[in-house]
Amino acid sequence: MKLCMIGTGYVGLVSGVCFSDVGNTVYCVDKDQKKIDLLNKGIVPIFEPGLEEILKKNYKQKRLIFTSNLKKAVTNSDIIFICVGTPSKKNANSANLKHIFSVVKDLKKIIKKYKIIITKSTVPVSTGDEIEKILINLKKKKLVDIVSNPEFLREGEAIRDFIYPDRIIIGTDSKKANKILKSLYLPIIKKTSRYFNTSRRAAELIKYASNAFLATKISFINEIANLCENAGVDVKDISLGMGSDERIGARFLRAGPGYGGSCFPKDTRALIDIGNKFKTDLTIVKTVTNSNNNRKKLLINKIKKILYGNFNNKIITFLGVTFKPNTDDMREAPSIPLIKYLNKKNSKIRYYDPSGEKVDFKGFKNVNYCSTISSACFKADLIILHTEWNDFKLLNFKKLTKKKKFKIYDMRNMYSPSTMKKLKIDYFGVGR
Repeated sequence: MKLCMIGTGYVGLVSGVCFSDVGNTVYCVDKDQKKIDLLNKGIVPIFEPGLEEILKKNYKQKRLIFTSNLKKAVTNSDIIFICVGTPSKKNANSANLKHIFSVVKDLKKIIKKYKIIITKSTVPVSTGDEIEKILINLKKKKLVDIVSNPEFLREGEAIRDFIYPDRIIIGTDSKKANKILKSLYLPIIKKTSRYFNTSRRAAELIKYASNAFLATKISFINEIANLCENAGVDVKDISLGMGSDERIGARFLRAGPGYGGSCFPKDTRALIDIGNKFKTDLTIVKTVTNSNNNRKKLLINKIKKILYGNFNNKIITFLGVTFKPNTDDMREAPSIPLIKYLNKKNSKIRYYDPSGEKVDFKGFKNVNYCSTISSACFKADLIILHTEWNDFKLLNFKKLTKKKKFKIYDMRNMYSPSTMKKLKIDYFGVGR
């Protein structure tokens, strides 16, 4: 089939590359000409394991086309995926849909024969209805079907998630569109994943409900971790005991610095806004967002206790600053408010992350990126294990710091407290 992915951000690029890898011709469109030029050179602007290799292979076989010419891409395609960003509005919870509607207005001028238009971006309930209103004349002529097909790709695991998805959600009441899309996804759904055809509004809400529930699990185990610290219990035992219950499951029951990234923060906020729109008080989701926001304050208080309130000229090393491993995504990463706070307190901050230096910390006088783990840890007073990269799981901290007295705050519980005690390292975990 011939597909058009509008937007070459995380969702559009990963989906486009993977669709091409199962035999489709895919046009990836973006207004950013610099990004298109880089992609045409085989340079991937995001950090995602395995993506560059698959991109180069399919580009070489001419199944993958990168262009800024929207009209050409849409005209030559049968299915149009809208994959532009839907960030939170400034100083508001609601999703900003200006990029979505801008694309739809452009499509209105271009489409002359039947197309399936799919919102793959995360959009509030009834967005598809609004799109249909804009394209009402095309709809009356049976030239378009508007479908919701939310994505569930995890950053760092996106290729695998695309090839072996838990489920494919198709929101449409059009038998024609559903038949075509089932055929499109056939190479994937053959691999035992489930294909659900539901209403468009239900598909839109499934994405938000899923992310809000996962965010709830994270916030819940973090609050249990607080209780564990006060009760002298190891939260890992609680997670194992709870997660063994098939009704609950172990995934997302790992205590840490709180959730961040491109989805959970904005989607939980947007779901609250959707609830307000439909006069529904989503008390649990509101509590989750408050709990996650308060998590940063708790982490700062913990660092205060570890350093006895003395931040001045302390060398503090962050190992990992992204919100999760195997991505370069810094959106709403817990490291940002922590580093900003410690910087104000005259600490000397060093950080190392396998995905490289971050613009988020440029311009800060006492925040420095280190190109190696050893240079980041050398003579450090406190090492904060912030992101669970594999690079950090088997470190010899004494050899790295070359210092007798230093402290470790393991925000991901990667190390054993008993092992650290035997090594005479001053070690602090989360909920243990």
